[in-house]
Amino acid sequence: VIRMGPDVPLLNDYKQEFFWKRFPQTVLGGPRLKLGYCAPPYVYVNQIILFLTPWVFGGVGTLLYQLHVLEDYYTAILSGGLMLMAAFVIQLMNLCTRRKTVAIERIQTLSTLTDEDEYEFASCAGSETVKFIIPGKKFIVNTVFHSLLAGLMCGLGTWYLLPNRITSLYNNIGGTVMIFVFGWVTLCIGEYSLIINTATETATFQAQDTYEITALTRPLYIFAFIAVDLAHRFVVNILALQWTNQVLHIVFLFLPFLWAVGILPPVDALFLWAMEQILEFGLGGSPMSSNIRLLVMFFLSVGVAVASYFIPSTLGGVLFMTGMGFILSLDLSQVGKIFIYCFNRHQPINELKTFSSSLGWQFGWKEVLIYAIILAMALVEAGLLHYFVGPPLLTKKPQAIVSYIIVSLLVVSWILREIQGAYILFGVFQNPLYPKEIRNVNVFMQKQRRLVNAGIVRRILINLVSPFAMIAFLSIDVVQDDLHTASFCIGFTRAFRTLWQNTEKALLEMTVIAIVRFAALNTDLLWWNSLRTGIQLLLVGVIRDRLFQFIYKIKFALTVLVTSWTEKKQRRKSTTTLIALNIAFFPVVLALIALCAILSAPLLPLFTLPVFLVGFPRPVRSWPGMVGGAACICPDSVYYLQMVPSLTAAFRTAFASGSLGLPSSGSHLLCRLQDRLMWVLVLEKGYTYCSLNIKGLELQETSCHAAEARRVDEVFEMAFEQEERAETSCVNQHFGNILTPCAALPVKLYSDARNILTGIIDSHENLRQLRDDFIKVLIWVLIQHCYSRSVSERNDDEKAAQPKEGQLEGLNVTTIKTSKKKSDTDSLNLGDLDDWSDGEDDLFDLEPSLKKIGVNLTQQQKSIRSNSASIPGSVETRSLFGDSTGDESVEKLYKAVGFGLPVVDKGQVAGSLSAGTVPMVVFSCSHSKLLSVPEEWRSGPLPSLKVYELPNPFPEDWYTYILRQLNFTKLEGKSFSILEEVTRDKSLKDLYAQLVMSCYSIIFGTDGMVPSSSYVFRTYSGTIPWSVGLDWLTEKAELLKLVLKSFRYAFKLMVDKASLGTVEDFDELVSYLEDYENDCYIGLVSDPEWQEAVLQEKPCLFSLGHDPSM
Repeated sequence: VIRMGPDVPLLNDYKQEFFWKRFPQTVLGGPRLKLGYCAPPYVYVNQIILFLTPWVFGGVGTLLYQLHVLEDYYTAILSGGLMLMAAFVIQLMNLCTRRKTVAIERIQTLSTLTDEDEYEFASCAGSETVKFIIPGKKFIVNTVFHSLLAGLMCGLGTWYLLPNRITSLYNNIGGTVMIFVFGWVTLCIGEYSLIINTATETATFQAQDTYEITALTRPLYIFAFIAVDLAHRFVVNILALQWTNQVLHIVFLFLPFLWAVGILPPVDALFLWAMEQILEFGLGGSPMSSNIRLLVMFFLSVGVAVASYFIPSTLGGVLFMTGMGFILSLDLSQVGKIFIYCFNRHQPINELKTFSSSLGWQFGWKEVLIYAIILAMALVEAGLLHYFVGPPLLTKKPQAIVSYIIVSLLVVSWILREIQGAYILFGVFQNPLYPKEIRNVNVFMQKQRRLVNAGIVRRILINLVSPFAMIAFLSIDVVQDDLHTASFCIGFTRAFRTLWQNTEKALLEMTVIAIVRFAALNTDLLWWNSLRTGIQLLLVGVIRDRLFQFIYKIKFALTVLVTSWTEKKQRRKSTTTLIALNIAFFPVVLALIALCAILSAPLLPLFTLPVFLVGFPRPVRSWPGMVGGAACICPDSVYYLQMVPSLTAAFRTAFASGSLGLPSSGSHLLCRLQDRLMWVLVLEKGYTYCSLNIKGLELQETSCHAAEARRVDEVFEMAFEQEERAETSCVNQHFGNILTPCAALPVKLYSDARNILTGIIDSHENLRQLRDDFIKVLIWVLIQHCYSRSVSERNDDEKAAQPKEGQLEGLNVTTIKTSKKKSDTDSLNLGDLDDWSDGEDDLFDLEPSLKKIGVNLTQQQKSIRSNSASIPGSVETRSLFGDSTGDESVEKLYKAVGFGLPVVDKGQVAGSLSAGTVPMVVFSCSHSKLLSVPEEWRSGPLPSLKVYELPNPFPEDWYTYILRQLNFTKLEGKSFSILEEVTRDKSLKDLYAQLVMSCYSIIFGTDGMVPSSSYVFRTYSGTIPWSVGLDWLTEKAELLKLVLKSFRYAFKLMVDKASLGTVEDFDELVSYLEDYENDCYIGLVSDPEWQEAVLQEKPCLFSLGHDPSM
């Protein structure tokens, strides 16, 4: 809803042009007599001729009838035949035109300022003219079917509007002429929308007219009026039918107006609404959550009512209706799944636990047994009471006792339901028993314990006691004379169904019946008693529903009327005039509201002004598609997906206790927490189950949404934060508001807490600590990663085939003899560096000189280099840059510029970035291979000599401490003595030191400078600034992911240390890291892992962002 200020026009210039172009088309049924561009006159003349064609054919038939040349039915046949031929000719013209132009289509000129395409007309009967006037049908079936309907409608319409027939109804010549002329205008409108061009209807239910159902809307209502006239013609004269026919002939003239304002529903909405009303009020059911469920339940309920007619005895009828009423009131979709699992032995029984079908029960074996027991008890009670207490032994005393019990149950259950909510007595007064503090969940639940106990008592009364009391009332009321009557088949079928489907409503209806009978003890109400109990309950149910709708709509109309003046943004210059008109024409406004209530249609305020219109009747769901079919998926959707299970469980408890009032189909609920706003619609209600549609609004609210949410928060704060408002009166100050606070529900969801890190992220001390902690965090992450990988591989090996395991064991005992040489102490055997001179080639030359760096390889190293198989107990280090000449040139560039390399004198040996391969690194412990890093990570860009020259040394004590925390019994099944051997393995330590310090140099560099806050933010976001080894790191996606993870953990550790204090020892540091790993997700909101963490309900989510406005 868009709130408009006093100076904002209701329709701007573009909308006014669109309105005056579209509204006449809607009124006349499709002729486009006003276009947004110039068109030849013959375009309009052709449309007028086609519009008046049915009148011409009907006029010919009418003239022949008035001249006594043809009888009335022959007149109808003649007019219908002429219209049928004309309809086929019109459709054939369109088909021929489309076939001629299917190969070559003229490009249409599209304009963004118009709502339709601009056509270029060539001639009066050209292809563009025909396609513009007669768009044609999508399906051949509709071409034939609609043509047949057009002929039938013209023929019957001619018969309907014969002057002699009209004169016989009114005996007035002037009235006959008016009805004849304007009646044919209505018929022409219906014919044009059916055959020529379907108008854009104001009452739209489907978003897209896929099957061309909209074309049938206007002919359907015309046929309905004609059907009443035909009934009056051929049925024996009934005064009520004659009056109805006279009234409908007058209403027939106003059909174009009713179509234009959108009061009459489309065909699909009309049938769904009719089935829903019959199912709810005629058969005792409930509106359903989907069209398929509605159709299935409607025909099942009709079948039960029809079957009860053929039952030969009243006892059998009572038992049949009692049992079927209980069964149909259950959620049959879940019951069907239960039976499928019962007879399908291949499915595990444990999967029954996954069925969360209802807001009150969890379907399983226990619940099925409980339902079977309840059904058996209901059948036994109904049969015994009807046989021993019912007719012909019926006396007033037993039924009076049951009536008192029903009245008492209604009063007690109503009181228990009222005290559950925040307000009592229809939302007027605050509930003194409701907890006044909701910020602390534990305190709130403790204070609500008494209300919870009262809710349990109410649930027992509603679900168990009340249905059996009403079964007793109905069982002793059925008499033999009711058998094979409408009151028995319809009334009692509905009554026995409603007491399970809507127990509280059934209690209210039977209480009204009981009070009327008590009040009429000394009075004989013949007309009331002749209806029997079943029909009496049906009438009371309809009156109850329409009365409550009337009250709610009056409240809504008064709210719109008052706020149009009190709200400044809604106040306009015409507000005073509109309020005065509403007061002056109060009876008319009241009649419109009553009509809306009778039709169960929405009350529509035009442009949110106090100008009320009647909306078209529609199903309770208000939209045709499946639930969630039109949902807009956005980044905020994951938060609502996470909270839906917890919210559903909270709704289950709240509906059972009654704290959310009486849940009925069509009820709307609004949920609010911080920046989350959810709209909940009750779709379907049955015995111990309720179907809901939960819609979440976007978290990024606009200014209008923020203003509305702020007003909602004010209403909620007034209701639930009473301790802070001690001086507030006990009366609801927002009683006139359309929203009435019900209850506070404990729901497990995420709270959005945003903090400004100024003073933390820009502190040099904190940033220096971040740099130092990164090394420790990376060591912990790498060791945990390698350890978890080894555990996973060991589990996979245990599941593998036995011969394969034997081969692996044979490989593990293989030994290789290596000769110890001087070159084994270093991973590289370096040659002489090139001299630096001014005559050197251009460093950035595209074709550098092919000058190789001398690298000496032993024969054993060459053989090992050619062998790609991994050797147990040793690691092979490969060069990052390979042996290609292009890579050598890149290395030459690195050496000349000196990125990350120490300064050396000419002729001295320095670490090189390039080498062939290195000798084997032999582990001193055979178990060290379980923690070795992957082979492709071992050749870091940082030379081994450079590792020990960085400003931050490798923390050997932290490395040893982390290794001692590992549990090797999962891998080797041996004692913890293995840890001592692994921690003393220098080769493994050097391997981790090489990798960790190489990653450290890539992230923070080798100069030891403290990073800036912008540098930290870019690195946290995954945009690592360029450095020498960045390309090497980005090629290894898994390692890059671990490095970013370590950096984010280190950043979170920096924030926690700045907020909570320093870390005292290694145990506390490990506790922090384990908490980050298990209970947190630290990353970016845009990461897919963030959404997975939300759905997994990680206790803490941490992200870093930047506000450009600060």
